[in-house]
Amino acid sequence: MQYWGFKDVGLDTPEMEKLVGDFKEAGKTPVLEVVNFEENGLLEAAALAVTCGVEYFTGGLFSQAVMERVQAAGMKYFPFCGDVSGSPIALAGSPEDVLGDAARLRDLGVDGVDLVAYRYANGDPIELAKLVKHQLGGENLIIAGSINSVDRIQRMHEIEPFGYTMGGALFGGAFVPGGSFRDNLEYVVNIDATVSGGV
Repeated sequence: MQYWGFKDVGLDTPEMEKLVGDFKEAGKTPVLEVVNFEENGLLEAAALAVTCGVEYFTGGLFSQAVMERVQAAGMKYFPFCGDVSGSPIALAGSPEDVLGDAARLRDLGVDGVDLVAYRYANGDPIELAKLVKHQLGGENLIIAGSINSVDRIQRMHEIEPFGYTMGGALFGGAFVPGGSFRDNLEYVVNIDATVSGGV
């Protein structure tokens, strides 16, 4: 797995800088995921991303100022698409609404979109993800949130987005109940390789 990421909470800036340094030392591409809906918070996260030297800025509502800042620093920008809100985050609206917003964001200059498919309240998450992938191309799509089973990993390989995120499932022991974060991560790495034909 080439892309390693973290959220903009839980650590102070020096700790995040060290974490990114550790990622790069291990030959990994660092990613920052932001769950924020306010311009000021997004700008703070963008400043953090620049300071830490991440390569992908994902999540958050679209902000022209954030896009300009992170792209000027050489980062790729993948904000949320569709009507997203709440904590835990939810995605609302019709499939046409989500597709329309994804197209709008691409026209505005984003590198891709972050789709919280399994948080979709108004329809089938897999069908929605396939529609967005068909419209934008898999290289312009990250799928985030609630990928917490072998079946859902297999679905990601069927859809073939640029990437998908996983966090809570590893910390919460979704794959190895009672196991450590490392136990769960190793399990997922093995499953991912098996599904993709790597093993």
